[in-house]
Amino acid sequence: MSGPGDVPSEFLDRLRPICGRLPETYEEPAWIGVRWRIRARTVAHVYTPDPDRHRVYARHLSGGASTVMTFRVPFEDLLGLTAGGFPFFRAEWGGNVAGVVLGDHTDWSEIAELVTDSYREMAPKFLAARVAPPPQAAGPAERAG
Repeated sequence: MSGPGDVPSEFLDRLRPICGRLPETYEEPAWIGVRWRIRARTVAHVYTPDPDRHRVYARHLSGGASTVMTFRVPFEDLLGLTAGGFPFFRAEWGGNVAGVVLGDHTDWSEIAELVTDSYREMAPKFLAARVAPPPQAAGPAERAG
């Protein structure tokens, strides 16, 4: 099982400023990896799954240890985001949960947009309304194709 220390610092260093700008969001160690929450709801969860122990990840990871982040997606955007495959996938729990494999290929502007959208899904409406889209963010149609 992964612990908070198993998440490469390069990913935490990128995610902390993205998540930290969202009102009332806080970081905490999770049962595996690290997560950011608003109240008691998880906005983003980053971890290094063991594909032998968690077989759901085996088809999404390319050999060796890979770090993934799960997050919430507006249901109407889920298929468009995950249909293209790597690095995105649909989690096998929750109706609107997606995952992304992080690595050198990661577009951190897109991750900022996805985390912001996840926050909007999970935060109380009055807090979600206070968050502007990240600068130069691509819309769902642009991500899909």
